Amino acid sequence: VSLQMMKHAWDNYKRYAWGLNELKPISKQGHSSNLFGNIQGATIVDALDTLYIMEMKEEFKEAKEWVEKNLDFNVNAEISVFEVNIRFVGGLLSAYYLSGEEVFRKKAVELGEKLLPAFNTPTGIPWALLNIKSGIGRNWPWASGGSSILAEFGTLHLEFVHLSYLSGNPVFAEKVMNIRKVLNRLDKPEGLYPNYLNPSSGQWGQHHVSIGGLGDSFYEYLLKAWLMSDKTDEDGKKMYYDAVQAIETHLIRKSSGGLTYIAEWKGGLLEHKMGHLTCFAGGMFALGADGAPSDKTGHHIELGAEIARTCHESYDRTRMKLGPEAFRFDGGVEAIATRQNEKYYILRPEVIETYMYMWRLTHDPKYREWGWEAVEALEKHCRVDGGYSGIRDVYNNHESHDDVQQSFFLSETLKYLYLLFSEDDLLPFEHWVFNTEAHPLPVLHKDDGNKEENQK
Repeated sequence: VSLQMMKHAWDNYKRYAWGLNELKPISKQGHSSNLFGNIQGATIVDALDTLYIMEMKEEFKEAKEWVEKNLDFNVNAEISVFEVNIRFVGGLLSAYYLSGEEVFRKKAVELGEKLLPAFNTPTGIPWALLNIKSGIGRNWPWASGGSSILAEFGTLHLEFVHLSYLSGNPVFAEKVMNIRKVLNRLDKPEGLYPNYLNPSSGQWGQHHVSIGGLGDSFYEYLLKAWLMSDKTDEDGKKMYYDAVQAIETHLIRKSSGGLTYIAEWKGGLLEHKMGHLTCFAGGMFALGADGAPSDKTGHHIELGAEIARTCHESYDRTRMKLGPEAFRFDGGVEAIATRQNEKYYILRPEVIETYMYMWRLTHDPKYREWGWEAVEALEKHCRVDGGYSGIRDVYNNHESHDDVQQSFFLSETLKYLYLLFSEDDLLPFEHWVFNTEAHPLPVLHKDDGNKEENQK
């Protein structure tokens, strides 16, 4: 089924928005997000590995030809370093590792080089925004006192280690190792990592902590850096388990109805709200269970299962059986969005991602049942003539579509669904680690290390 869904999403993108970043499935035209500046083709690059894994060979070939002829990074525009890294660099790296086609390696390294000026800050903590023509960077104007964002500068590690591995140029790996050095040097309030860090002073901005947006993938990349290094990156491992310890102490709470959730922390005060993005953490806890201190393995799996259940409830308690952007545990509500601007669903993957990890790690059939519920809801409410669209209010009887088919729907949501219903030997966890855009990167086994050493 996810194969037919992919075909519907891809064919319509091709029909109405080919070469543009994303599709507007209702107006049947292209959608351009300012995250990518003037770089085009986000959906193509993001979907390459999904097409390959689903054996959509014709479509993969067309996509590859488009990349060869048209994927151009010489644009005078400001891009999000984080989004371009996870979608474009990540997408190209995976396409290369899966297909062996040299064009993907070449383009990935070329783009990586274009991103390097973002690190030209006093601390080496990169800017959020970069003009890839001029090399001038800056931060989001709304971010606490000109700060860089934890989830953004903390979500470069996996891709940049692979860029060094594939180019023989150690600079990429050095840039991301330096980010760790800065973080290790700093005092963490209660052992927690605030979401904001000033790249000039090297000091934290506001003491806000979140495992949802602004924080999320930083934690994921600590664990995955260790897994991707064939469990040799002890630093990443220690930072991850220490962080989880602090998260458990200060952020994880149980509602009166018995639902475990991860709250947000604002200078010591808890906001009892959980974002859809935070739902990835169930899969993360379960994936990290194996490396946890021996008496804690079962506890981490249990934690993953509890988060999965809470996130399933956030879906189940809506009219459309699709989860809202954020849901709360206060004022007598549990796992329900109470604010209009949090009731939307933009085809996000995080809950399905957690189902996929929980299924692979426990084989409890309920995760496939829950995944199937999500498929039915997507087909009923998000599928339109011209593709798939997000929804403005999941508690409503009537769909009000947002008219965007996000590139991550093809790279993440549909891929995780496909893997949830596939055998475990498709992209097995001992050989592959998924970046935060669901792009699989190979574990760098110790014996591969010689190549890197020789090239230094």
